[in-house]
Formats: sequence, C-alpha cells, structure tokens
Amino acid sequence: MARVEIYTTPWCPYCIAAKWLLAAKGVAFEETDVSGNPEARRLMMDRARGRTTVPQIFIDGVPVGGSDDIHALDRAGKLDVLLKGAA
Repeated sequence: MARVEIYTTPWCPYCIAAKWLLAAKGVAFEETDVSGNPEARRLMMDRARGRTTVPQIFIDGVPVGGSDDIHALDRAGKLDVLLKGAA
C-alpha cells in the first residue's frame, strides 16, 4: 500500500471530503494540520510546488493535488492504482 500524506486545517470542508474518500477506501494516511503552524505550511507549499490551499495530498511522496484532484482521479479509475503503490 502506498504512503499517503495529507496537509489539512480543521475547518476545511475540502479536507473533510478528501479524508472521507480515503477512509472509505480503507486507506491509512498521515495528517498534518497546518493551521497555526507556519513551518508545516511552508513545507507543504514547497512539496506541493507552490500550491497554498489545503488539502494537499501526497501519494508515495508525489503531490497529487487537493480534494477535487483525488476525486477526479477516483472517477477516472486512477486513484486505486496510485494507492496500491509500487509492488
């Protein structure tokens, strides 16, 4: 299974939707709350190639975007392939 990381804030509905999708798929993920944590937000922005919004999701260290992005990957049948990770 791939390593999944998600940067969030507690009040973000898109963060909640992304976490719900991952949980519905039975995917364990590491969550980092960037609210009130400028260092964590800077790290997220660096890793996400300048993107500043939450959530930012990484699968095996690769930035895949936010909630809309993983939902689009899921609809296209590509998310499950990414979540399986390298064999």
